[in-house]
Amino acid sequence: MPTFFSEVFDDASPVAPLGLIVLEGAKDLGKKVDDYLVKWYNQDVGNRNPRFKKKSFIVDSVCPRFTSGDGKGMINDSVRGDDLYIICDVGNYTCTYTLFGQQNHMSPDDHYADLKRIIAAAGGKAERITVVMPMLYGGRQHRRNGRESLDGAQMLQELYEMGVKDIITFDAHDPRIQNAVPLMGFDNFFPTYQIMKALLTSFPNINLDKDHFMIVSPDEGAMNRNVYYASVLGVDLGMFYKRRDYTKVVNGKNPIVAHEYIGTDVAGKDILVADDIIATGDSVIRLCKELKEKGCGKIFLTATYGLFTEGFDKFDKAYEDGLFTAVLSTNLTYNRPELLARPWYVGADLSKFIAYIISSCNQNKSVTPLMSSADRIHELLGK
Repeated sequence: MPTFFSEVFDDASPVAPLGLIVLEGAKDLGKKVDDYLVKWYNQDVGNRNPRFKKKSFIVDSVCPRFTSGDGKGMINDSVRGDDLYIICDVGNYTCTYTLFGQQNHMSPDDHYADLKRIIAAAGGKAERITVVMPMLYGGRQHRRNGRESLDGAQMLQELYEMGVKDIITFDAHDPRIQNAVPLMGFDNFFPTYQIMKALLTSFPNINLDKDHFMIVSPDEGAMNRNVYYASVLGVDLGMFYKRRDYTKVVNGKNPIVAHEYIGTDVAGKDILVADDIIATGDSVIRLCKELKEKGCGKIFLTATYGLFTEGFDKFDKAYEDGLFTAVLSTNLTYNRPELLARPWYVGADLSKFIAYIISSCNQNKSVTPLMSSADRIHELLGK
């Protein structure tokens, strides 16, 4: 983004003083975002009002719990007239609270409840409230199959009723979920550029031309993001589709019977596989085995959210067996230190990108340049 900073700040005019509320699960990410914003807003650039400069934009807040498990939201600084951005990571399972003398780990439900408590604690005094929720609460329950709840849609409607003006999220499992709140802002960003930058930084000798590289979608649901990679890079695209046994339900899902491949021959080519979430990892490791059997070269797995809900052992073994070369993911949700230390893991830091988004919104600037990363990827490839 060589010119973006000057475009945002040459005629800087925030709509209201900026305030950040960082909920418990997003402390590390929120601190990095705040550091960038403090650096930018305290520079003497453009028409900067001194009241918009701060040593930190983070508003002191807390969500304490009673020993019975009940909680409350408390904001200890004034937010009257602020343009308030609440950063929430519903996927951070390491946060705990005491429940009848036992340590209880916070679930996505607990994080979402704390978000609503903080919005309620603001008491309508903020100029406007924007929720930065990289991984959408209930985002994987985005459609109905029979008599089921629609958690994601209900969440958006509740936040709208509470006065939230905008949602900022990343790589929504199904972007059509925004149809639940047609009158509320919903900005869905993708970490495509940051993933490509991390890939080229860690593997500078990789050949990304059509003869040596291609994109493979792990399933039909991930086609859009993989089509984007293939189009920007100008390489071929293949796809796996999952045959499921719809007579059974295991852990809330119909089990996968087989992966069927459609597309260009992968023999001798390095492969990039892009998805939004790696959860257990079973399906993606099976995909790697089938690609290797077809004679492909290196396999790079990317996911916006690397959850690894069943640990790392199966990935360690697959890496040792040569099934894949690296897993690339982001810090948009909590990453365990053990994950960061894995030799096969490559992380992409999105804190600066979030800071750009917040500073643009705070000044009512267009975020369209941030939504498309094609030009920046081409510039990266040129370097």
